[in-house]
Amino acid sequence: MENEEKEKELIKKSKLKRICVFCGSSPGNKTIYKDAAIQLGKELVCRNIDLVYGGGSLGLMGLVSKAVHDGGRHVLGVIPKTLMAREITGETVGEVKTVANMHQRKTEMATHSDAFIALPGGYGTLEELLEVITWAQLGIHDKPVGVLNVDGYYNSLLSFMDKAVEEGFITPTARHIIVSTPNPATLLQLLEEYTPRHERVASQHKWKMDE
Repeated sequence: MENEEKEKELIKKSKLKRICVFCGSSPGNKTIYKDAAIQLGKELVCRNIDLVYGGGSLGLMGLVSKAVHDGGRHVLGVIPKTLMAREITGETVGEVKTVANMHQRKTEMATHSDAFIALPGGYGTLEELLEVITWAQLGIHDKPVGVLNVDGYYNSLLSFMDKAVEEGFITPTARHIIVSTPNPATLLQLLEEYTPRHERVASQHKWKMDE
């Protein structure tokens, strides 16, 4: 009963209105990846949080967006025109915003989001994740960044970050930028409770390269 009341209070006072989810346009080889995408989408719905994502209807992208849309929350997909034929098939849910290029895509996704979550994915997912971490380190934003470490998928990446701290390439405070857990509900709670510790805290969000 106490946990239920705490959960209700967290939802009521949620400061996260829209979360950007980075994830693969492939479903991966394990059912657990697909289950995690659906579960994350349902957790967003439970907390009245809208979704911002890369705009595809394939793979984990399609699963998380459908779960959020089916739950009655707003879904904003941002996709470059050149990728629409490759990434979008079937019925795409929610609002789709087309942009000119990949940089504009990431800028739009970041601008419209209060936090970031990475599900399992490939090169694109990793590049998007590392960029928002770098932006936080540089003080471009102070939004929380989380990794849903499904079945230990990101263990090697997290170990690399720890090694970089040990070797003096990442500061301990910069390492704090990213939070991780395999459980969607726990991750969302950690993002809610996140307080920046890194050296440069953004006074305002500046996403465009010419700002």
